[in-house]
Amino acid sequence: MDELDSAIVRHLQEDARQSNRDIARKIGIAPSTCLERTRLLRERGVIRGYHADIDLPALNRGVQALVTAQVRPLSRTVIDAFWQSVAKLPEVLSVFVTAGSDDFLLHVSAQDIEHLHSFLVDRLAKRREIVSFRTSIVFQHHVKNVLAPLPEG
Repeated sequence: MDELDSAIVRHLQEDARQSNRDIARKIGIAPSTCLERTRLLRERGVIRGYHADIDLPALNRGVQALVTAQVRPLSRTVIDAFWQSVAKLPEVLSVFVTAGSDDFLLHVSAQDIEHLHSFLVDRLAKRREIVSFRTSIVFQHHVKNVLAPLPEG
């Protein structure tokens, strides 16, 4: 990634709906150059997609929580089956496979505390492979949409 690629990625992170022509103008390159660079960034997997930032309460998902879980037996088969299965649940927003005392971190959302409790008791607690889980309610969730380059060194 050179400076032009980084600039294109930054502008797309700020607003993926802006036109190629607008990005090219802001960076100071020809629209055809910008279009080709963006295409190559997609082909290389740097740009994986374009997404809408959705307000969860507007979708009747007013409560968010982070749920850590331990599963047993700890094997690739169990880990893969678990994350693939829970990722399909409508309450689950993200699944992280982690190292340390917990094997998974789930970011979940629900209508309210009662629905969150029902999800935990009726969906997670009944899973055979889960040996324990802990839940932390999220009061505020701030996402960094524009990633700055890391310092070299």
